Amino acid sequence: MADLKGKTAVVTGSTSGIGLAIARKMAGAGANVVINGFGEATAIEKERAGIESEFKVKAVYSPADMTKPAEIAGMVALGEKTFGSVDVLVNNAGIQFVSPVEDFPIEKWDAIIAINLSSAFHGIRAAVPGMKKRKWGRIINTASAHSLVASPFKAAYVSAKHGIAGLTKTVALELATYKVTCNCISPGYVWTPLVEKQIPDTMKARNMTKEQVINDVLLEAQPTKEFVTADQVAALALYLCGDDASQITGANLSMDGGWTAA
Repeated sequence: MADLKGKTAVVTGSTSGIGLAIARKMAGAGANVVINGFGEATAIEKERAGIESEFKVKAVYSPADMTKPAEIAGMVALGEKTFGSVDVLVNNAGIQFVSPVEDFPIEKWDAIIAINLSSAFHGIRAAVPGMKKRKWGRIINTASAHSLVASPFKAAYVSAKHGIAGLTKTVALELATYKVTCNCISPGYVWTPLVEKQIPDTMKARNMTKEQVINDVLLEAQPTKEFVTADQVAALALYLCGDDASQITGANLSMDGGWTAA
């Protein structure tokens, strides 16, 4: 397992779901963490304090809005100012909206592209100078099976995740001689609040019951017929931080129960 003692990880969208699992996994390996995301203040504080007490590391919360480049840069600066460096950047924040393309609200398109794609660019742009200077860094982007294949009614999400895959490759090539790697993880359906919230919209769009959406839409794509777990994604993220993964860069690592094998 990667040893991250003395290092700092910034994880966006980490107040719940995959991001929280990744932040906790990084803390378990000894990293101080900057968590970020929306949510109820007392719930966020409970998670932040829980990370500190359970893993004996330091954790701070950044309320940075992932649609605002200056706030994203400020989040990275907070990590550098508080802990001296940002060594691991996990771009995980994401939102979803389901609609036929001709009815897709323009503001939803703009928000999804901003949060699911542009925020990763802004975070990387802010974190890379320090990583290059220190000659070490790990950038991990949460992509999706939708970085490789499409599904109907998800024009913005699929476009953003395909963009994440391209951004990952470009950054990996630029940083290849600095011992800084950049990879993306492409999970299939993970049982998270994001997935749960999109079920009613999919029920409406496809005229299905909840059970039909779960079995005939979500898990239909995954040959294993099982959801990926947030802890499995977090374990792969942590592996990418270790020395054994130092030659993995520019990769799009599928974790989708065989979805994209077909």
